[in-house]
Amino acid sequence: MSVSWNDLIAHDARVLVASEIRDLLKVAERPEVISFAGGVPDPDLFPVETFSEIYGAMMQDGAQARRSLQYSVSEGLPALRQWIVDDLADQGATRTIDNVLITNGAQQGLDILARLLLEEGRDLIVEKPSYLGAMQAFSTRLPNYVGVDAEDEGPVLSQLEDAFAKGARVAYVAPDFQNPTGRSWSVARRKAVLELARRYGAVLLEDAAYSKLSYEGGESLPSLLSLDEEGRDPASGNVIQLGTFSKTLAPALRIGWVCAPRPVIDKLVLMMQAGNLHVSTVNQEAALRAAKQLFPDHLEKLRASYRTKRDVMLQTLADTMPDDVSWTKTEGGMFVWLTLPEHINARQLLEEALEDVHVAFVPGQAFFTDGSGKNTARLSFSAEKVDRIKDGITRLADLIKRKDNQ
Repeated sequence: MSVSWNDLIAHDARVLVASEIRDLLKVAERPEVISFAGGVPDPDLFPVETFSEIYGAMMQDGAQARRSLQYSVSEGLPALRQWIVDDLADQGATRTIDNVLITNGAQQGLDILARLLLEEGRDLIVEKPSYLGAMQAFSTRLPNYVGVDAEDEGPVLSQLEDAFAKGARVAYVAPDFQNPTGRSWSVARRKAVLELARRYGAVLLEDAAYSKLSYEGGESLPSLLSLDEEGRDPASGNVIQLGTFSKTLAPALRIGWVCAPRPVIDKLVLMMQAGNLHVSTVNQEAALRAAKQLFPDHLEKLRASYRTKRDVMLQTLADTMPDDVSWTKTEGGMFVWLTLPEHINARQLLEEALEDVHVAFVPGQAFFTDGSGKNTARLSFSAEKVDRIKDGITRLADLIKRKDNQ
């Protein structure tokens, strides 16, 4: 008798579906396609020579090579965790290495936090729209999504408080240059959201993946983690922050981290031990050496390059798009959020854009848990060349104009 796989697959695994973004990336690899789809770093900005030297030096030192190729502690290398603690302190968040766990990219952090904090039917607050990758991790736990609308300043406070008042105790948020909209919260809204979390005893999962990619200069806005005074006690606090080197060094390192109260870290460490034991020792060591050597100069290089691309995209949108199309004016990160006329379905537009003008983007509906956002789209400016950004936006605008006139 053959195996009936549909019967054997666990209930919570059946909710998994293919990522629209991953599928789009396959199409976007065609050379004729100008892709605004994948939110990936520009590979031309990877510090290849530095990593070549770092890995070479580690392998030439026999003792170091043996340590780097060996198993390690599940929490992560102490020296790397200390670097993260020092970096957080520079941002105003006083924590200890006991509050930091190294993960296989921030995505693993989302996965294990979902397994720790969520279960079937438990309310989970997310912004509308919200990061698709996070919702994929959360959905395996079958939560009840509670969507909160977003304004330019941040989430709508009345909706957030209503969700807390009705029993929700976990909220996933991205205050800095959010994926997919590129929006950032104001300082006042950050403080107000944190105050609500304190009042109701709720947890804020703060995704800080893009926090270092600010293009407007001046002082960076305080993170929720830095504003969470109770979190200065290693065992307390309302904020759990996820960070990563994927956007600032290289995604293939797969080095991310979770900063959380010690009781949370203790449980997450057990999950790591039951899962992948620990993150690659050699990659942790390489990331630490690279961060020490390259920052802050490398961050300024990234900001200058992405700022130029952002400016070209925003200017071309302003020059070419019809009046009934609007978009976010992001001040950092990798994304611009497009709102189309209500009669234009972004999924259908994508099919035509790929076929007729060879332009790719991500339809916005994928970022909503309630199926709304059919007339929205995410555009990423990070990986394309400047001239192709201008060409691609112009092509897309011409297509939208033709659809407006139909």
